[in-house]
Amino acid sequence: MNRYERMNYRYCGKSGLQLPLLSLGLWHNFGTEADHETCTEMITGAFDHGITAFDLANNYGPVPGSAEERFGRILKEQLGGHRDELIISTKAGYDMWDGPYGRGGSKKYLISSLDQSLKRMGLEYVDIFYHHVPDPNTPMEETADALKLIVQQGKALYVGISNYNPQQMQKMEQLLNERGVHCLLNQIRYSMTDRRNDPVIDRAEELGIGTIAFCPLAQGILTGKYINGIPKDSRASGASVFLKREQITEEVAEITRKLAVIAQNRGQTLAQMALAWALGRTTSVIIGASRYAQIEENCGCLGGLEFSEQETAQIEEILK
Repeated sequence: MNRYERMNYRYCGKSGLQLPLLSLGLWHNFGTEADHETCTEMITGAFDHGITAFDLANNYGPVPGSAEERFGRILKEQLGGHRDELIISTKAGYDMWDGPYGRGGSKKYLISSLDQSLKRMGLEYVDIFYHHVPDPNTPMEETADALKLIVQQGKALYVGISNYNPQQMQKMEQLLNERGVHCLLNQIRYSMTDRRNDPVIDRAEELGIGTIAFCPLAQGILTGKYINGIPKDSRASGASVFLKREQITEEVAEITRKLAVIAQNRGQTLAQMALAWALGRTTSVIIGASRYAQIEENCGCLGGLEFSEQETAQIEEILK
């Protein structure tokens, strides 16, 4: 088994860094209450499939920080000899600890948060460090200064941004360029049913910045699990604060039913087609999982990345 023959890789914007088309996100399911053996199977199994990029943040868990601790433990136990084959990223921006220095975009917060993340993961550096969300109360120049310092200190090889709109992204790219640092990536919410960031992708291409999509399956909506109602153990049943029952409307169910027919005709699951579709616009997509079988299924998208003109037209008609 050659993991690098099982995965496709793309250059990220105007950089020499290649990302796997699928990255594994540790937003949910890797925190304090997660089963360690299951987490280990998902992370090592993903790597066996050529998924070399692992996406974290300071507040991932639950509880905040616990996903980084979990990943650090698995890295030490299973993947220590493969550190130079991995792209490990983390972020800071949202609330992490009490008081005025535990959130935002200040140099104080970003530097201390990354120091804590490195300690939790047992690393000397991360490959990518993101400012997680724009901070209207901090001058963007200060955030850019912090990102430059992080690179200068060797705590991150690359820096990126997340949830920045086109105007914010362009300003940050300019500020970083003035400081001799390249903005590698903008991490954005993007899927077939959530295309609010189409303008971000267009502008990023013009600026030479890569894009990486989180929630490419729309919190599970694009897996087809809600086609015939809301399963009791699903996120929309009340198990998650991120997907509400009222979001699963009959219109949403009908859209997924129609998309599932196209996917079936393509020889794919709905999830596989949704990932392939998102990869038509982005550098990489971040998948989440609660068990290894989901990762295996998602990797199946790699065998069907192209869409015919007829399929594209049918999909656009459904989505509009």
